[in-house]
Amino acid sequence: MKGIDLERRINGFATDVVADSGFRPPSRVERRTVARGVGLLVEGRRAEAARKLAEVDFGIRTLTDRASGRRYAEIADAAGEANRGWGRVYVGLGAPVRWSVQVPHPVADTGSERLGSAVLTGPRGGVLVLAGAHRAAGRGDAADVAHRRDTVFHAVCDELAERGLPGVQLHGFADSTEPDYDVIVSTGAGKSAEGRESGRRLARALGARDFEVCRAWARHCVLEGRTNQQGRGAADLGVPFLHVEFSRSVRDDGERSGRVVAAVRSAVAGWVR
Repeated sequence: MKGIDLERRINGFATDVVADSGFRPPSRVERRTVARGVGLLVEGRRAEAARKLAEVDFGIRTLTDRASGRRYAEIADAAGEANRGWGRVYVGLGAPVRWSVQVPHPVADTGSERLGSAVLTGPRGGVLVLAGAHRAAGRGDAADVAHRRDTVFHAVCDELAERGLPGVQLHGFADSTEPDYDVIVSTGAGKSAEGRESGRRLARALGARDFEVCRAWARHCVLEGRTNQQGRGAADLGVPFLHVEFSRSVRDDGERSGRVVAAVRSAVAGWVR
C-alpha cells in the first residue's frame, strides 16, 4: 500500500524540528488566521482553508497513512517552521471530526508526541494539535503553550472547543513526582457531568490495563491541570477536556506505552458514538 508511516512522520517532526526550534510569539491576527484556517478545513471547506492559511504562510498537505490506508490533512508552516515554532495540526479525513488530542510539550515531556500520534490513528474523526517548539524556547514562558492563551496552539484548541469538540491533552511527569501512580487523570477546570464521565471512562480503561491511576476528582493529585489554559477555555464552553499525565517509566517502555494508547483510544471512542 502506498503512503507514509504517519506516526513516524509526526514523531520525526518533534525530534528533528521541535527539539531545536526557535519561537516567535504570533500576533493576534496570525494566531486567529491559523485557527480559522483549521476551522474551515474541519468544515470541509478545503479551498477556503488553504487560502486563509496561506495568509500566514501555512499550507495543507494530504497524507495517506500506510498502516491504515486512512487520509489525513497536515497543516504546517511552509516558511519558517524551525524559526516561528507554531506547530502543526493533523486532521483526519473521510469522517466527521469529533475529538482532539493535544500535545503541548513535545520533547520536553519525553515521548508525549509518540503517544499523541498513536492516539490520532485510533478512532476516526480525530485532530492532533502539536506544539512546534520546546516549552523553554523563546523568552520566559512564551512557548509554554499549555499555560498561555496567546499562542497558535491555544487558538486552534479554542477553535475546536468552540465547535463542541472534546479534547484530551497529554503530558508527562517524573516518577518521583507521584511515585504511587502511573497516570494522573483530571478534567482540568471542567466540572460538567459529561467531562467527569469521560474522565471516569479513561480511568477505568487504564485500570483495566493494570495501571495505577490518580483520579483528580476523587482525591488530591499533583499536576491536576487546573490552571491549564486549554482546559479553562473548554470549561468556559462546557466542553469535555481531559488532562492526562503519564509517568516517565510508562512513556519510556514500549509495551506499557502501547497499553496506555489503547486505553486513551477506547476512552476517546466514547466521543465518536
